[in-house]
Amino acid sequence: MAIIGYGRVSTIDHSLDLQEEKLKEYGCEKIFMEKQSGAKSDREELIKALDYLREGDKLFVYKIDRLARSTFDLQKIAKDLEERGIALVLIKEQIDFSTPSGKLMFTMLGAIAEFERDLIKDRTTEGRERVRHRVNIWDEKDVKKALKLYDERESNGLSVNDIAKMTGVPRSTFHYLC
Repeated sequence: MAIIGYGRVSTIDHSLDLQEEKLKEYGCEKIFMEKQSGAKSDREELIKALDYLREGDKLFVYKIDRLARSTFDLQKIAKDLEERGIALVLIKEQIDFSTPSGKLMFTMLGAIAEFERDLIKDRTTEGRERVRHRVNIWDEKDVKKALKLYDERESNGLSVNDIAKMTGVPRSTFHYLC
């Protein structure tokens, strides 16, 4: 029986140190680590880890959201591991998927992680809609003037702040419009 670890962070700027430390504390003999979005299900190191595992092995993951962000992907991975006779253990949540109570908690936490991701997506969409609505409120002439000044900023020497002050079009809107 081998004890294998998998760790993931979403961006290059984030550190894998804590996850690696915890996986080593739990006796992981081999650890697969990557910096990749959890929304992607075809993560290279996750695929390698899953391929590496054999019947009787245990896969340790520091937190449930490091394994996957959707309930569908979590269930798919867990079911595949179970069918292959491989135990899944989530360290932070203290869940051993090989037990009935572990399966229940796994499903509930997976649903919560997916819900949280959907809320973030909704808030982002709402923010974009607010900006889009504000653009409609401003005088179209001001927006056109702001965009023209923005396009010519190298020759006119104006910063985005300067253009925002001159036209009344907020600076944050330039990121949306440009």
